[in-house]
Amino acid sequence: MAGMNANTLIIYASRHGCAEKCARDLAGRLRGSVETIALGKGKPGDLAAYDAVVVGGSIRAGKIQKSVRAFCDRNLETLKGKRFGLFLCCMEEGEKANRQFADAFPAELIARATAKGLFGGEFDFKKMGWLERAIVRKVAKIDASVSKIKSEAVAVFAAAMNG
Repeated sequence: MAGMNANTLIIYASRHGCAEKCARDLAGRLRGSVETIALGKGKPGDLAAYDAVVVGGSIRAGKIQKSVRAFCDRNLETLKGKRFGLFLCCMEEGEKANRQFADAFPAELIARATAKGLFGGEFDFKKMGWLERAIVRKVAKIDASVSKIKSEAVAVFAAAMNG
């Protein structure tokens, strides 16, 4: 049910805050009542109480958080019966980002999603430990905090969810 009275749940996992920023940005763009819950910090109630559900997370060491994948697997049938969207925060672009998205969520959900989003990503060195910073410097060749969050991708996703 799209429209003014839609009741939407955004459930996400965020290690350093990127997916959280995107979830909050998205929440502000959706019509109706919107609740955001971080996996591991809160428990979603009965998914049947929501007209729409959005699930998102970020890539860390090449994979989405286990809690996001577990949530999708555990609620697969319920999600397939709803309007739902899937989003991913990652620093990759193009085919690499598309492959990370395809690996992050069950194929059955991707095929049925009302909205799919690649929201970009960020490396926040202030929120990383020294080892993470060293890995990012070596692997990504980045030596300072950088944000590539794509606000326009969030807007397109919201428009699709709003119908």
